[in-house]
Amino acid sequence: MQVSKEEILHIADLADLYIEESEIDNYILNLQDILNFANIVSNANVDDLDITIGANEEKNKFRKDEIQKFEDTKSLLQNADEIEQNMFKIPKVIN
Repeated sequence: MQVSKEEILHIADLADLYIEESEIDNYILNLQDILNFANIVSNANVDDLDITIGANEEKNKFRKDEIQKFEDTKSLLQNADEIEQNMFKIPKVIN
């Protein structure tokens, strides 16, 4: 698969990034390298390998989902830049 200039610009637009015209060729090469490597990995022969899910055999340890009252909200919110209705107020991150 070959990466085109239009695809790079589309990806940049989705990520809300501005790319200089002079940088596009570099991005094409970098993305092409990533896709080529992903293609090599996806085509690797794994027929004789054992299935490995993780580095160890630990399983998820679940706990009962219980509502707990947190009493010390003042210390929890002490480092917040802004607080609204006793909650962290953060800037909007989605356009």
